[in-house]
Amino acid sequence: MSKDRPVYIISVAAELVDMHPQTLRLYERKGLIRPKRSSGKTRLYSERDIEHLREIRRLTQELGVNLAGVEEIMRLRQELEALQERFEAEVERLKRALRDEAAKIETLPALPGEVEEEPKAAPSDRPVYVISVAAELVDMHPQTLRLYERKGLIRPKRSSGKTRLYSERDIEHLREIRRLTQELGVNLAGVEEIMRLRQELEALQERFEAEIGRLRLELLAKVGEAREAEGEPAQGAEGEGA
Repeated sequence: MSKDRPVYIISVAAELVDMHPQTLRLYERKGLIRPKRSSGKTRLYSERDIEHLREIRRLTQELGVNLAGVEEIMRLRQELEALQERFEAEVERLKRALRDEAAKIETLPALPGEVEEEPKAAPSDRPVYVISVAAELVDMHPQTLRLYERKGLIRPKRSSGKTRLYSERDIEHLREIRRLTQELGVNLAGVEEIMRLRQELEALQERFEAEIGRLRLELLAKVGEAREAEGEPAQGAEGEGA
């Protein structure tokens, strides 16, 4: 049975995740869960919905994450799932094209965000800012940056003299942590979960682009071999007999 097939009514779903039905309705209003509806407008939950509800329960009850943090985490999880599905679908499509040597490389659409001529510049990872400058850039106390480092939320590099040095990417991460904690009121356990998911998303995106690039080159080589084997028509052939 598909994980997305809606089969559980709200009372059964609530029992499966040890929650009150009203809690499930609250999460639906917050957009954290989106059950399907039967023809009679009855809420129906899938196995995937049950997994999401159990994850929400873990975040709220075990980690003490507020609903704003849960919303951010669930959004990132959905992005990860969508990217994984897109990755698998694109890899399978390119593998099918590789098996078919007659495929035309020019018919392959570019991936969203893909640059044909030059690779997209990534945020700089070069460590350049000492802790006092980094703290000033993100409007935090240096002690706060040290706390986040102990929690594993940020990992500055060290100079030969053991001085902490922060990169532009570190600054971006610190600004995001500040937004989560100060604007959304997310606790550090929630921030840790969110930053971990962001790192997973970045890593999967890099893996996705690298694998698709490799398969495209392989496909181009296969098409070239097929054209060489079959022979290209002479350029002046169309004009003969005119």
